[in-house]
Amino acid sequence: MKLIQILPLAALSTAFVIPEEQVMSQVAIESDRAPDSFLEKIPSKDEAIKQFHNSFTKLIDTSKNAFDDAIEYATETTEEVSDKAYETAYHVSSWLDSATDRIQELGEEVVLFSEDDEEHHGGKGRKGRKGHHGHCKKPNLTVYELISKSKYTTKLAALIDEYEDVIELLNGTASNYTVFAPTDKAFEKIPEHAPKPSKEELKKILLYHVSEDFYPAGKVLVTHTVPTLLSVDTLGIGPQRLATEIGLKGLTVNFYSRIVAIDIFGTNGVIHGVDSLLIPPPKIASIIQFLPGEFSTLELGLTKTGLLPAIADTSNHIGGTIFAPSNFAFQKLGPKINGFLFSKYGQKYLKALLEYHVVANQTLYSDAYYKSESVDNSVEKDGIPKGFFHIDLKTLLDDKSLSVDVARYGRYIEIKINAFSTVTIEDGIASDGVIHVVSNVLVPPKAVDRGVQHWDGGEMTVEELKERLEPLMGNEKPQEL
Repeated sequence: MKLIQILPLAALSTAFVIPEEQVMSQVAIESDRAPDSFLEKIPSKDEAIKQFHNSFTKLIDTSKNAFDDAIEYATETTEEVSDKAYETAYHVSSWLDSATDRIQELGEEVVLFSEDDEEHHGGKGRKGRKGHHGHCKKPNLTVYELISKSKYTTKLAALIDEYEDVIELLNGTASNYTVFAPTDKAFEKIPEHAPKPSKEELKKILLYHVSEDFYPAGKVLVTHTVPTLLSVDTLGIGPQRLATEIGLKGLTVNFYSRIVAIDIFGTNGVIHGVDSLLIPPPKIASIIQFLPGEFSTLELGLTKTGLLPAIADTSNHIGGTIFAPSNFAFQKLGPKINGFLFSKYGQKYLKALLEYHVVANQTLYSDAYYKSESVDNSVEKDGIPKGFFHIDLKTLLDDKSLSVDVARYGRYIEIKINAFSTVTIEDGIASDGVIHVVSNVLVPPKAVDRGVQHWDGGEMTVEELKERLEPLMGNEKPQEL
């Protein structure tokens, strides 16, 4: 069964909750009651930021050493703030929708713990700070035992019990694991008519909830993507990843599953409770097709040029990165250029232009970078460092490269292409790579006497576009990924 066929298992609804000051370490679980007026119930931007600051500042002082206590507290909090909740259907566009929720002003102040604070047994924080969790005593249960003994994760425990190797893994000490544990309420969101996945697919879903790296809440807050134990051939040696986001829904995983309990520590890792199942993502091509409101022009261009089926065919590439121009980005080119590109006379230019947005065999997330062995004999899997990172990514257009700069400070990440175009929405996680939405259509540079001249987004004529593309179109054979 293809992963795309099990998407109906994803949550049908998640709650919108503005945490009150007393929420501390939990974001409330879903509520069935919706407000009469959505706009009336949303606090101002400044109020929302203040509430997030208050909530996350108190994470340091929160002491929760039992999964039940954490979930129970979140449930009680839900009842207190249910008048601020509303239901929203989950679909792939949660990735795009999350960008409108983003509160970038949280910035550095939300970083409660250093990313280097990875030893959770007896670890000390910076001078003048408390340790990064407030447990009164050392945990004595593994992450599996915590899940199996909790009355809030009985369905997850029953699913894990079907796989002896997963039990052994979560009881073992090979790593300090991180488990994003769906509560029983998360399983209740599965539609009754949803097809039952095979045992193999269910195991993939389980592994997609587990990372072999240690991610306490403080580290999650400054991380954009998290590696999991799910390995897929379509990404090569790199594991499938989860994406995290802070917005008006609170702290979410994959943009729709809200973290409702944090930092339940075991002897071999940490558990965070989530309110929706995490479903492995579909292919890049499928995501583009799912979002016509954002990518209908891109989809039309990829279809007309034959690139869409090539991108969807994962037999000829391992991983990949697509810098996807939105419909608005195409509009900025103007009606004359669009009219030319989508005419029969401009189709070869359209193909060349779109090839310049596609990188095969290299997967660049905002905070991780996978190379494929088909690109480099010395197979590498590199994490992007903090600070500044530069890389040239070879595209499908006559091996023309994109100059990519990634600047990172805490959770804040900015990605620029060719020193001009900005990635407006990053980390559209896919089974065969990643999608980044760009603010402008990427136009190849023009050769000049002293190097090249990048397009700065100014007005451009059809003739200038042709001048930039024609030198790169010597080979008109079908381009393989």
